[in-house]
Amino acid sequence: MSVDQLRATAAAAAPRWNPTMAWNNQLRQLSKQRQYREALTLYRHMLRSSFFPNAFTFPFLLKSCAFLSLPLTASQLHAHVIRTGCQPDPYTRSSLINTYSKCSLPHHARKVFDEMPNPTICYNAMISGYSFNSNPLDAVELFRQMRREENGLNVNVNGVTLLSLVSGCSVATHLTIGACLHGCVVRFGFGADLAVENSLVTMYVKCGEVELARRVFDEMPVRDLITWNAMISGYAQNGHARSVLEVYGGMKLSGVSADAVTLLGVLSACANLGAQGIGCEVEREIERCGFGQNPFLRNALVNMYARCGNLTRAREVFDCLGEKSVVSWTAIIGGYGIHGRGEVAVDLFDEMVESGVRPDETVFVSVLSACSHAGLTDRGLEYFEEMEMKYSLQPGPEHYSCVVDLLGRAGRLEEAVDLIRSMKVKPDGAVWGALLGACKIHKNVELAELAFQHVVELEPTNIGYYVLLSNIYIDDNNLEGVLRVRVMMRERKLRKDPGCSYVEYKEKCTFFTQGI
Repeated sequence: MSVDQLRATAAAAAPRWNPTMAWNNQLRQLSKQRQYREALTLYRHMLRSSFFPNAFTFPFLLKSCAFLSLPLTASQLHAHVIRTGCQPDPYTRSSLINTYSKCSLPHHARKVFDEMPNPTICYNAMISGYSFNSNPLDAVELFRQMRREENGLNVNVNGVTLLSLVSGCSVATHLTIGACLHGCVVRFGFGADLAVENSLVTMYVKCGEVELARRVFDEMPVRDLITWNAMISGYAQNGHARSVLEVYGGMKLSGVSADAVTLLGVLSACANLGAQGIGCEVEREIERCGFGQNPFLRNALVNMYARCGNLTRAREVFDCLGEKSVVSWTAIIGGYGIHGRGEVAVDLFDEMVESGVRPDETVFVSVLSACSHAGLTDRGLEYFEEMEMKYSLQPGPEHYSCVVDLLGRAGRLEEAVDLIRSMKVKPDGAVWGALLGACKIHKNVELAELAFQHVVELEPTNIGYYVLLSNIYIDDNNLEGVLRVRVMMRERKLRKDPGCSYVEYKEKCTFFTQGI
């Protein structure tokens, strides 16, 4: 229905109903249908038709401003709120607070909040605003103020309050605050609130504490799709691929149907494990659920098949993509690169550029790595130079580590060292680790010791670098050097990780370890 039709409907309804109510009903309808611009347009028609808004009008309009991020329009509506005397209405005020917060103007939201005494709904809106703008300390301080005023008739802590507080703790530095809020959830008796419990799982996942997230997850009496997705995505993002498949299996047994987010996390785990059989099952599930045209899932399928070594199937899925984004190209280029098909990878990169897709930093990592694995040294150096000169992209440590590996494999170790010393960013462990690996290939003990000295300062607990230097000493028959490395490992209480392998049978992965 067009705005003109809605306007006619509202005008026709005016003689029978309260005129403003008729307009408000149309605004509500547009808001429910997410036609936010149309709602604002209808409001202008309402004013031009000499109808006046009331307290029920503004929440729909302010919601539109929040979703469209229109701070100037929100300010104009705020003026209308004041002129019509609707400011004391708690729903209008909470909508103003929410809108200013969503427009990244929490100080404006706080001014609205501070103008008069606030009921619970306004406290919750302001706390949510602080959390949305990554200000958990301000949110907690306001929560304390809310607790001091809780004896009042209109102020009380509820599930929405705690949900807003917990959702603001999204990085590792907020973990202590999040853990304290977890205690508040238990203390105030919201441990059985599904939305609050889901927010706790998500909070621990975002803070990198997947074990704590799993503990909350296991204690939940009821789990919905959001719960399962939070746990699956959390394991996938933190590199626990085996646990992703375990949780996904439990989800299927529980009878909860997967959505696109679920399957995306599972495909990521299959790619990391090389579990092609389970990945094929997921592809069938994608088609069965009607997600076949989802671009994120299609790209994930390309990546999964490519990482599993099935380049033929990866290319088939890639070629069937309607619109190929830079993510699509990165997946297929990276797949050919890691399996030693560097010539195909660079041809695909050139084809991508010719198709009009602008390369980003991630696809440059893939093509530089492909050149390194295929021994295309000069081609890789050309791409590295083009990255800054042609595309104005600043190389990061991940690009330098690829180029150091590229030069190192070609035996150009001194050039690799010069490149590291000329870096515009601080070299990380991967850069020095690439040089250390090159020294192993070319048996250069002197440069290996230099690289190791730097890499253990940056990653002192990475056992792989100690093992690599020890092997370099063994190749050089330097038993004294081997002994020094082993003493260093013992002093730092480091142990070599056991070898791990798996067998995929009947769409299940069985894992084996050796050397514990």
